[in-house]
Amino acid sequence: MTDSWEHFAHDADIGVRGFGATMAEAFENAAVALTAVVTEPASVAPEVAVELACAAPDRELLLAEWLNALVYEMATRRMLFRRFRVQLGVDSLRATAWGESLDVARHQPAAEVKGATLTALSVGQLAGGRWCAQCVVDV
Repeated sequence: MTDSWEHFAHDADIGVRGFGATMAEAFENAAVALTAVVTEPASVAPEVAVELACAAPDRELLLAEWLNALVYEMATRRMLFRRFRVQLGVDSLRATAWGESLDVARHQPAAEVKGATLTALSVGQLAGGRWCAQCVVDV
């Protein structure tokens, strides 16, 4: 675990959890945890910016939509992402993700994330005011 993200065990899948001083920062760090399912985030160069947007009726579903938007971009662009900037609206999210093309030899992908699930889906403030955003991803 780092102080900003961690993985948690869940049967055959993997839980991703992001922490932050704000809900947007927790979403950003959940995205780093998503990348860490595939490869070491530090091995990804933040060379190319990709803009993303999504919407959902509540913050939990918005987290799942955000992570699924990243999974889609990773798959269709054959990219990995390292750095994220998230701006949250009432029921929407606009973000920039920075990354690079997948290099199998250098990134040595450990798993392919198929998508974020509703399992253990939670977004809220912890004691002390830090935010936590988490869900299980299907690998």
